[in-house]
Amino acid sequence: MKVIRIAGVKKEPTTVPSLFTGMVSTQTIIDTKLSKKFSISQVNFGRGVRNKFHKHSTEQILIVTEGKGIVATENEEITVGVGDVIHIPAGEKHWHGAAKGSTFSHLYVIPPNSKMTQLED
Repeated sequence: MKVIRIAGVKKEPTTVPSLFTGMVSTQTIIDTKLSKKFSISQVNFGRGVRNKFHKHSTEQILIVTEGKGIVATENEEITVGVGDVIHIPAGEKHWHGAAKGSTFSHLYVIPPNSKMTQLED
C-alpha cells in the first residue's frame, strides 16, 4: 500500500500548453510505475482558464477538488464544484476548466493507453 498526499506532489507546468487558454499546472498522482490499469493526475487551472475542445480514446473521470468549474460538450455547459464526479464517455467532444473569476482543480482518472485528440486551435 502507498499513501500519496496531493499537497506534497510537485506542481509541474502542463506538457501540452497548446491545449489550454492560460496557465495550468499538473500533479502526477498515480503513473505507470504504480499502476498498469489507470493513471491519476490533478490539473490546476488559473482563474477562468479552460482547455480547448478535445476527445479521448477511452473513458475519462474527473473529480473536482477545488474551486468552481465548467464541463462542456457542443450541446451543454454544466457548472461543477468540489465533490462532483464527471464521467466523460470515450470519443465525446468536450472541454473543462475554471468558471469566470474562479480557480479550479480536478483529478482525472484515465487508462494510461488513452489517446487525446485536440479538436480546437
